[in-house]
Amino acid sequence: MNRESRRLGLKWKIGGIYTAVMFLLGAGVVAAVYLLTQNTLRDQLDKRAVAIATNFSDAVAGHVAGRNLLELQTIARKYSLLDGVAYAYVEDGNGELVAHTFGTFPDELRQTAARAKREVARREVSFGGRAVHETAAPVLEGQMGNVHVGFWADAVQNEIGRALIPIVGVIAIVPVVGTLLSLLLAHWIVRPIVGLREIADKVTMGDLDISVGDACVSSRDEIGDLARSLERMRSSLRAAMLRLGREVA
Repeated sequence: MNRESRRLGLKWKIGGIYTAVMFLLGAGVVAAVYLLTQNTLRDQLDKRAVAIATNFSDAVAGHVAGRNLLELQTIARKYSLLDGVAYAYVEDGNGELVAHTFGTFPDELRQTAARAKREVARREVSFGGRAVHETAAPVLEGQMGNVHVGFWADAVQNEIGRALIPIVGVIAIVPVVGTLLSLLLAHWIVRPIVGLREIADKVTMGDLDISVGDACVSSRDEIGDLARSLERMRSSLRAAMLRLGREVA
């Protein structure tokens, strides 16, 4: 492999540098957007969980006071049917279970039950071999007990993922488009330089009648300056060769 074939062309240098910069910036933007969006979505889901638990608390308040167990069971079942909800149950002011959506109430939930006095409380538990985010809300500021709503952790994560994938996907396309544009830009910049190099090669081989080209000479940039310098050199060499020919004759 000769030196010419090993050399990395200017077009690939420009395109490679621009592409690397685009991918680094794109990766940084994707990471930042992913983290910010994930945190924002998680906050929104947490607020949704609090809203559901609070509404559940308001719905059962009167029935807990009246010990209307059938209605409490109906309301608990209704909230357990919401998307992502694993279970729902109600405790009275003495911590006694008065309604739930289980066949048999799991011991692990009772042993580590979160008590919400005046504010909402949260905890992480395992139910049925799956992680659950549980939110507990007080009933009448805790005087009448607490309600508990469990949300499947994987369902929450899947919901975040469904929202993030389109956003990250759109942003990830930008570096790819940037790469294509960088190669086109590099080709547009390098093309006249390649043409001038070919002309310079022909001049060195003695072809002094070749024209540099009006497009390059009229360009108002560094390439135009190079083309005009090459044209002056060609004209000077041609004039010198003509004078030398006359003197020899």
